[in-house]
Amino acid sequence: MNTTTATFAPTLPADWRDFLALTKPRVMSLVVFTGLCGLLAAPGHIHPVLGFTAILCIAIGAGGAAVINQWWEADIDALMKRTASRPLPGGRMRREDARDFGLFLCFASVIVMGLAVHPLAAGVLALSIVYYSVIYTMWLKPRTPQNIVIGGGAGAFPPLIGWIAVTGEITLMPVLLFVIIFIWTPPHFWALALFVKTDYAKAGIPMMPVVAGERSTRQQMLAYAVVLLGVTLAPWAIGGTGAIYGVSALVLSLAFLVLTARVTFRRAPPGDTLKPEKQLFAFSVFYLFALFAALVVDRMVLA
Repeated sequence: MNTTTATFAPTLPADWRDFLALTKPRVMSLVVFTGLCGLLAAPGHIHPVLGFTAILCIAIGAGGAAVINQWWEADIDALMKRTASRPLPGGRMRREDARDFGLFLCFASVIVMGLAVHPLAAGVLALSIVYYSVIYTMWLKPRTPQNIVIGGGAGAFPPLIGWIAVTGEITLMPVLLFVIIFIWTPPHFWALALFVKTDYAKAGIPMMPVVAGERSTRQQMLAYAVVLLGVTLAPWAIGGTGAIYGVSALVLSLAFLVLTARVTFRRAPPGDTLKPEKQLFAFSVFYLFALFAALVVDRMVLA
């Protein structure tokens, strides 16, 4: 936390909407969905109550990590247009209250997961929380343009945790699901960074477009999209899925590659609206939802 920047005196009492906003519910929806898909695609069965508990713990843990992220970055959020209205920079909540709320969510999610579902699932959930709130937020993000590359692992844990909740073990298939999200994250996030580059530059965050420039960022996005095509086909190649997933992965990944190539080989003139970059960002979210949905459908058909 940068103690040299301004602190925020709350001007309005926080209500439940502010606490909910701190958990980043839009981001959490993708986390919960991929975690649920990992649980549903795993071989074996889990009692519905335990399955619900596992997904709830994933959601609460992710929400808690998001709260810690915003507590730490409140001064940075105040400098960026898209985050200035969040509860902390907006002056609707004390920083200590946000910190305590986040810590409570994090610890509660891990403890309940360990006691009710499986100790290994709880351990990986704890690792994911530390990865995002400490390794990414406090260490990588303010120091290196590779922040989102290395830090992308934080968002890749949910399907692995869901799988472990059912099977109690880590095998090649859930590791591949982790790798898919890990490789997907840089082109997804850099598409966003391209059209909010000014915000990151103003806040002093060394995102790739700010440090390495747009041309290098676009080239790296294409490289990741090419690797992603191969990685998403790996579960089918090893026999872990059937043709429903395989064909879906091929079509979706080719579309992702085409959109990324369009972003890579264009040069945005001053004042450009960056429409292709925004389209790629929107499609990348749909892509992950559709890919993991195909995984679950494939599993149900094969079962």
